[in-house]
Amino acid sequence: MTGIRTGSILPLGAAFLLAPLVLPQTGDFVPVLSKAVSRTADLPGELAPFLTVSLHAKVSGFVERLLVDRGSAVTAGQLLAELSAPEMTARIAEGESRVLAAESDRLAAEAELAGATSTYERLKKAAETPGAIAGNELTQLEKNVEARQALVRSRLAASRAAAAARDAQKQLQSYLQIRAPFDGIVTERLVHPGALVGPGADPVLLVIQQISRLRLVVSVPEEYASGITKGVTTTFQVPAQRERTYTGTVARISHALDKSTRTMAVELDVANRDGTLSPGMYSTVKWPIRRSRPALFVPRTSVVTTTERVFVIRSRNSRAEWVDVRKGASDGELIEVLGDLKAGDLVVRRATDEIREGSTMQAR
Repeated sequence: MTGIRTGSILPLGAAFLLAPLVLPQTGDFVPVLSKAVSRTADLPGELAPFLTVSLHAKVSGFVERLLVDRGSAVTAGQLLAELSAPEMTARIAEGESRVLAAESDRLAAEAELAGATSTYERLKKAAETPGAIAGNELTQLEKNVEARQALVRSRLAASRAAAAARDAQKQLQSYLQIRAPFDGIVTERLVHPGALVGPGADPVLLVIQQISRLRLVVSVPEEYASGITKGVTTTFQVPAQRERTYTGTVARISHALDKSTRTMAVELDVANRDGTLSPGMYSTVKWPIRRSRPALFVPRTSVVTTTERVFVIRSRNSRAEWVDVRKGASDGELIEVLGDLKAGDLVVRRATDEIREGSTMQAR
């Protein structure tokens, strides 16, 4: 047999058999979906009392009686402790005596004013007869009445000042009784009977916290901060009650990020009627994540991942086009993609890198 020599011309049929055969590729296409992203993320939170106060003594004194202890349930206005300050009783008695003295001086001044006014009125009547009363004498009496009136006013002011000082001492005496400012639980008792308390010593007597209603403080990462909505209800769990799921409502948003953690503090109101939650407990919050714009989703099988790139294959004018994307959140069999796509674009359902870019595509 003679071989084919270089440069020889092959028959037309032989040339057709040796040329590569390129046929249009077929595939299933699906449209890119656009829908709102709503998912949850587990964020840590900490429970805090809705109200908390450390009770101090406004006046100096010794603790006479403590009527409550740690764990006691108290109501607003309830008497919690009594202090003793004997010197305050003495100051109140002194104030009472000053009030009585000032009142006596006022009454004496008013009596003198009445006498001077009566004398002046009689002489003024007599002065209507010409020559009966000298004009200079009548003027002196009139000035005397005015002086007595000024004295009465000063005595009245002194009496009121003494009464105000006495009332101030009585008000301070009322501070010897320590009362609850709101309904709550005594969580700390830090003094005992006989302890000196007041502005000089300034120890904390009791700590009261309101736990029938709690604050759940959640540190929300910066990437989720834009989707926070006031009034949204979410769920959370605590390690002490793993079998239960609690709810809280977003009530307060700080609107500022912590510079060190890049998180935003958000407070949720939590009802704790049964008392199973306590301040200081850590919790895991199912935080709802919402975006202001819809996201684009494709089937997971539409995304091709190679060592060089991640892409989907879009049909443009019946030709394959590789479009680079980044993967986002998953939603069942769908996955979010970020790239140069728009809703309604047709992409290959089961894409591979064997479908070359620019090849002809036929929809099946």
